[in-house]
Amino acid sequence: MENKDHIFAYKTLFYVLLVLLILTSITVGISLVDMGKLNVWLALGIASVKASLVLMVFMHLKFEGRVLIISFLSTIFFLAIMIGFTFWDIGFR
Repeated sequence: MENKDHIFAYKTLFYVLLVLLILTSITVGISLVDMGKLNVWLALGIASVKASLVLMVFMHLKFEGRVLIISFLSTIFFLAIMIGFTFWDIGFR
């Protein structure tokens, strides 16, 4: 079996950290502006992007096989459906 090292350069890790900090500050900024129902959707979208970055870079999902990546993406898809159903239920009460 092949031994593959999945080591990112410190420059890449620094850029990912910088992007995560920028997205966190955008999330905080958005929370201070009242945009109605759009606040929740934007916060969830930014949180999803941040979680994907952490999974791909720091947890090395980028180097995994297709089955694991498809499993992850299908889990995110069904989670989005369930969250959508919850918002739909609350919105039409």
